[in-house]
Amino acid sequence: MAKRTVVVTGSSSGIGASLAKMIAEPNTQLVLHARGNADGLEKIADACRQKGSSVATILGDLANEKAAIDIVDKAVDEFGGLDAVVANAGFPLFKNLDEGTIGDLEHAFRVNLFSLYSLVKAGRPHLARSGAGRIVAVGSFTAHAFYNGIPHYPMSAPSKGAVEVAIKAIAADLAGQNILANCVAPGEINSNATEVSDRRKIVQARIPLGRLGTAEEVAHAIEFLISPRCSYITGQVLHVNGGLFM
Repeated sequence: MAKRTVVVTGSSSGIGASLAKMIAEPNTQLVLHARGNADGLEKIADACRQKGSSVATILGDLANEKAAIDIVDKAVDEFGGLDAVVANAGFPLFKNLDEGTIGDLEHAFRVNLFSLYSLVKAGRPHLARSGAGRIVAVGSFTAHAFYNGIPHYPMSAPSKGAVEVAIKAIAADLAGQNILANCVAPGEINSNATEVSDRRKIVQARIPLGRLGTAEEVAHAIEFLISPRCSYITGQVLHVNGGLFM
């Protein structure tokens, strides 16, 4: 089996960390990114190395386009190519319209949406050369949480909704180069990145399965979408939310 190179942004904790450890094996070369948590990132990188993966790490704020370019350059410089990009870095913003600013909204779009485009634009030539390029963006249930008393996120949800539209446009544009692009939209996940508050309890009470999801459950969905087993799925949004939205 040929080696493949996979970029995972936001991989020092949560979904990104779970995915990195899940796909780590001798034939998978990983480029793991975090914004600033160097210690957490190295801990995950070491866990992946113990499973046989070659791992490169990089820090950078994806609100800046150069960070995305640097990540792709790191993959190519270290491993000679790129086979899959998982755009997982992102954040919810727990502010209402009165509390939030246009600057907050702009920052959410830069991190959640613009960074996806920057990664895709920088990675596209290498993904095309791969012959089986894969792109997975991580969206959010917050792009759909506007009814039934579910807490909503007016300052960050628009950017997550835009990610879903963007992935369809990217998939259509790159299909002729045998690059598949999909989105995974997690529900409320029980991880350190989730605000511990009444918000989570409210959402959990409305989940038909009666519990929060785990980072591993979301990672399993991403793992499939970047694998060779996924060969005829593109431009889709896969909701991993316990039935919160059907």
